[in-house]
Amino acid sequence: MPQNNSFVSRGGLWVLAQVPLMLLVFIVPIRFGAGQIVPLHPLAWLGVLMTLAGGLLIAWGFMSLGDALTPFPRPLADATLHRNGVYRYMRHPIYSGVMLASLGWALWWLSMAGLLCALLLGLFFDRKARREEAWLRRQYSNYADYARVVKKFIPGLY
Repeated sequence: MPQNNSFVSRGGLWVLAQVPLMLLVFIVPIRFGAGQIVPLHPLAWLGVLMTLAGGLLIAWGFMSLGDALTPFPRPLADATLHRNGVYRYMRHPIYSGVMLASLGWALWWLSMAGLLCALLLGLFFDRKARREEAWLRRQYSNYADYARVVKKFIPGLY
């Protein structure tokens, strides 16, 4: 089946919608948090570790996808289903990494408003992943089996 390659048909509106959300997640904790760039509070140090872990998870997801990497939720027409690297443990590690880093960033800055923004971003990525998975199921006959075995965001949980 031929694939329409327009911005909208590839899921470009999802990409556009996540930009302001990600900006909020970055700016709100700095503006409305009680923390600082050099953390002093133990909770802030936990946030630093979570932010770094999220960044590593994002990088591992990028490396695991290789040439199949696209900013759009619709998979590339000529890509194969990746079940290697971090994709052995979770179906959406890049989204998971962004969500973990967002939560960490809010903790780093000791920001309740930042935590709410991170939660909003998590809900957004859950919806975006649902849409992406509809396309993945259509493109890969073995995606349903993969989805039954590998959790969406958190290995063994969700």
